Amino acid sequence: MTTIRGFWRNFIGQKEAAVVETAVTDPTPTTQINSLDLDIAPHDPLLVYVQQHSGVLDVEQLKLDSPALTVMRQAGIKLVVPLVSQGELIGLINLGSRLSEQEYSSDDHKLLADLATQAAPALRVAQLVKQQKQEAAERERIEQELKVARLIQQTLLPQSLPTLDGWGVSAYYQPARAVGGDFYDFIYFPDGRIGFVVADVTDKGVPAALVMATTRTLLRAAAERLEAPGAVLARTNDVLVQEIPPKMFVTCFYAVLNPATGHLRYANAGHDVPYRYTADGVVELRATGMPLGLMPGMDYDEKEATLAPGEYVLLYSDGLVEAHNPKREMFGFPRLQELMATHANGDTLKDFLLDQLATFTGPGWEQEDDVTLVTLQREERLEIGDQRLDISGNLQSPISNSPIEFEIASAPGNERVAMERVAEVVAGLLPDGRLQKLKTAVAEATMNAMEHGNKYDPDKPARLKVFVEETSIRVTITDEGGGPPLKTATNPDLEAKLAGDQSPRGWGLFLIQNMVDELNVRQDVQHHTIELVMNLTDPEGE
Repeated sequence: MTTIRGFWRNFIGQKEAAVVETAVTDPTPTTQINSLDLDIAPHDPLLVYVQQHSGVLDVEQLKLDSPALTVMRQAGIKLVVPLVSQGELIGLINLGSRLSEQEYSSDDHKLLADLATQAAPALRVAQLVKQQKQEAAERERIEQELKVARLIQQTLLPQSLPTLDGWGVSAYYQPARAVGGDFYDFIYFPDGRIGFVVADVTDKGVPAALVMATTRTLLRAAAERLEAPGAVLARTNDVLVQEIPPKMFVTCFYAVLNPATGHLRYANAGHDVPYRYTADGVVELRATGMPLGLMPGMDYDEKEATLAPGEYVLLYSDGLVEAHNPKREMFGFPRLQELMATHANGDTLKDFLLDQLATFTGPGWEQEDDVTLVTLQREERLEIGDQRLDISGNLQSPISNSPIEFEIASAPGNERVAMERVAEVVAGLLPDGRLQKLKTAVAEATMNAMEHGNKYDPDKPARLKVFVEETSIRVTITDEGGGPPLKTATNPDLEAKLAGDQSPRGWGLFLIQNMVDELNVRQDVQHHTIELVMNLTDPEGE
């Protein structure tokens, strides 16, 4: 609807129109007309008519099927004077009938036409000034919102990079506008592991910044309660889907690194697939899953990898691969992989890719989307005796004999949790076959500890320690079942065990002994401990 207000309503006889009245032959004032806000639809014939006919219009003489005209007549309007500026109708002067009941004269019509000619430009200027003030106020409001959004992002983005022995981490973030939708985060865990997050919120500006803040909070809360990256994304999704505005969602890649071993567990919620640089080429870290905030009840595929010394991982957002050059060619995934294959140093990859992007897009490039890069490099090292040197020759600390310690609640099935945690610590140190044997031995020993030692009492956890030494890996599993020690693992007597004459632990020890290089058992009145030893160098060349 087009709103045309009757400007200078009832002006004849009013103080503002005294000069006009002195020029009229009959000084009798017009009938008072109440304030009239007139909405004229774009298709109303009256709107077209007044734009095409200049001068004073007699309402009674108009033969139009016009709802607006009907309203005017009901309000007692007799004359309408269009105010037109540069061919645009900007207002109307409406006049009621004279109190003297005399008709308006030709002089009145001429005076009103002259008045409209002079008033229209002045009114147009007033409208433009008002519009400029409104636009200035709107710009100020938007700028204030952007300041708030920028503050949100600056507060939530990491203020420093992780400092990890033997690792290099770098990050770059450049929004396409004052406020973007990308974000990255680092989540630190008490046992030394660290979580890496790269995400992209649809939309930009304040809504994206608020969704970014919400998603970050939900991810951190889920990571405190859940260990598996897939479970963290599933929990975040189920909560976010209830809070996120319509038609918005978040793509997210989440990985947990064990710096001691290079083991990386990861899950992906619809984000661009990260790349891993290896000696054999660039490979994808692919895992499937729907973006966060679209649908509840989603499952997220979980994968794992172990970064060897010299390898690195690139996490990025689509602002890099979807950048266009002046020919509208896209930077693309193949180009990114090819560039990474030629660049072995993850510590300098960020600057290398940004230089390549600038060359590809050319000068004067208008950034189309946010660009986020996070690189994770495992440094190469040389070992001399009990000391380590990085590839630059800097002396590092000796190999540590300090164990990695953790507890597992005594519940059926938790032996798999213990097995995977040990595998994370020792990943990359054993050939796959020997690693699988160690995992089997740990699972069997932990199950015995939970079942026979702790009687599956949830208040009695199984305690594990993992020692990574110069020549071997040692794992101890301790429970709270005391009794006479089992110093060796003898061939089990099935009848004696079924009769209760032998401890059920003997069977498990016999199986475990065949999985590892050395088995030791220690026990006192309160605790029972099994020690598993796996040599880093297999004497049989397995």
